[in-house]
Amino acid sequence: QVQLVESGGGLAQPGGSLRLSCAASGFTFSSYAMSWARQAPGKGLEWVSGIYSDGSDTFYADSVKGRFTISRDNAKNTVYLQMNSLKPEDTALYYCAVELGRTYWGQGTQVTVSS
Repeated sequence: QVQLVESGGGLAQPGGSLRLSCAASGFTFSSYAMSWARQAPGKGLEWVSGIYSDGSDTFYADSVKGRFTISRDNAKNTVYLQMNSLKPEDTALYYCAVELGRTYWGQGTQVTVSS
């Protein structure tokens, strides 16, 4: 079955960095685009970033452009989100997702940005 397991969240200071990972299994990872999304407390789900199956193109929400970088390692079935210059408004539960006829989500990893 499809499994997505996020890790790497935690507490960071404003201006700091975190690197999220999402380990995928149960499907041919190298054949599918992957995405990251987040949900801040009391707010709806926000798409953050996406990457093509071969990593040839990447996409970002305006709110994170220039600060976050998505990448993938198809040999390790893993997608990453490097988050730099973190802001308090980046505090959220971060999910990775894949569209396989329907959208599959991981359980999420919490990112808290606070001094």
